Amino acid sequence: MSGSVARRPWSVRLDQSDVPETGRHVDLVADAETRAAIAELAGVAGLPRLAADFDVTRHGRDGLRVVGRVSATVEQSCVVTLEPIESTIDEPFDLVFAPGAPPSSEGAAEVEMAPDGPDELVDGAVDLGAIATEFLILGIDPYPRKPDAVFEAPAAGEDSAHPFEALSALKRGQGGKQG
Repeated sequence: MSGSVARRPWSVRLDQSDVPETGRHVDLVADAETRAAIAELAGVAGLPRLAADFDVTRHGRDGLRVVGRVSATVEQSCVVTLEPIESTIDEPFDLVFAPGAPPSSEGAAEVEMAPDGPDELVDGAVDLGAIATEFLILGIDPYPRKPDAVFEAPAAGEDSAHPFEALSALKRGQGGKQG
């Protein structure tokens, strides 16, 4: 587990014991180094702004509920023009975390969690930075396009538009001779 935590560009751990019965509000703003690491992880040109806010409350006896929003400015390249563009991310989230199931002993029935069940608390804590990073990446448009960008495909009848036209021209220029 420590290896996976080390690869996280933004890790802000909040222990369950640090959340009072009344709940806890946390605001995070990523520094330049963290934004650069997350931009690289997300495959975007830049991340000039990244912030997240969290309202963490107790959920049931041993769980936590994390409600919040991640907001960012993302620099990418337009998929049509390749020009730089900026887009704004504003992703809400509402997650429930519960302690992991106790290890099953021999002969005991295994309990499987529903796929949409709560996430697991890891060592009694949640990683707010990892949550913000995950929802930021989910909010990034994988095919960003400038509002006025229009892709125009070459006309179907043009020979010059054929991908092997240059090769055909070379073959015609050699007169079909093989060397």
